[in-house]
Amino acid sequence: MQRDYYEILGVARGCDDAALKAAFRKLAMQHHPDKNPGCDQSEGRFKEINEAYSILSDAQKRAAYDRFGHEGVQGMNGGGPGFTDVHDIFNEVFGQAFGDMFGGGRGRSSGPARGQDLRFDLEISLEQAYASAEVEIDVPSTMTCETCQGSGAKPGTSPTTCTGCNGHGRVRASQGFFSIERTCPRCGGSGRLVLDPCKDCRGHGQVRTERTLQVRIPAGVDDGARIRLAGEGDAGARGGPRGDLYIFLSVKPHELFERDGLDLHCSVPVPMCTAALGGEIDAPCLLGGENCDGNSRLKIKVPEGAQTGTTIRMKGRGMPSLRSRERGDLVVEVFVETPTRMTARQKELMRELAGLCGDQQHPQSTGFFKKAKRFWEDIRGGEARA
Repeated sequence: MQRDYYEILGVARGCDDAALKAAFRKLAMQHHPDKNPGCDQSEGRFKEINEAYSILSDAQKRAAYDRFGHEGVQGMNGGGPGFTDVHDIFNEVFGQAFGDMFGGGRGRSSGPARGQDLRFDLEISLEQAYASAEVEIDVPSTMTCETCQGSGAKPGTSPTTCTGCNGHGRVRASQGFFSIERTCPRCGGSGRLVLDPCKDCRGHGQVRTERTLQVRIPAGVDDGARIRLAGEGDAGARGGPRGDLYIFLSVKPHELFERDGLDLHCSVPVPMCTAALGGEIDAPCLLGGENCDGNSRLKIKVPEGAQTGTTIRMKGRGMPSLRSRERGDLVVEVFVETPTRMTARQKELMRELAGLCGDQQHPQSTGFFKKAKRFWEDIRGGEARA
């Protein structure tokens, strides 16, 4: 005696389609032979579950079963909407949830398809990242063929429905209890056949070309920043929307500045006399004007007695923030430059200065040699004890 189909699926006789499908999903995944290899009981249970769902998921068959029982659907349980392949079950379980994201589950593959997203790597200067710029780029991409308007067929003709899949783009092959669905080998999944192809695109409906685009570089961008241009990717198939273009930015190393977040660092040589007496020097500073890629001079005051490594911070002269009105600082690091190729007179004056300078004029040297003296004494003491 055959078991009741509602009892097999564990649902009430008056349940709706959603409850019916949910029960089938759970049981099918639990008892599928692939998850229970070598278990004859699971294989029989899976077959029973599939048979019950193939009847109850079809409105006409379900009505006949509700009225006449098993006799009313005798011979009708083959070729129903049941799922015998594990991939079919996966599509049934997850297809609706993620169908929109990944282009649909079990639907026709011959409809419009979104074009692919493209990536373009663009190297820019630090000046362009600082002040913003308009950059022209040439992007290789696919375009809808203008000759055939994307149909792939020669003008005056049109594609025909594929007879191998009847326009569905997929074919199903059954072997005993199991069946496998795959892309139609005749039309490649498009559901259409181009018998007289367009001479320009050779039946593809798209052509490869290079497009010139204007890209706005916002002020404050850094290495790895990404700009998305919606609808500037590859053309969609069969009238589908274009993909997007993603531009990945890299900033070329600068010969004067190094970037640290919003701050700019720059090392500036300072003449020995200026470092000792104090004074003003010219330091480079990026201009902040629109589309400006030059450098500007900035007057910086060097404190008296400046040493190599002394830093001078200029507020608000660094990089602009990409998402606020904040600006970083320009950090100028001083390195003291000793004069070379001095004249006899200059050397004479330098010797005179050296004689006049005492320990108070060289505090770092004094501190260093005190530490060195202790170091040497420790070594001599160790050698004497040995």
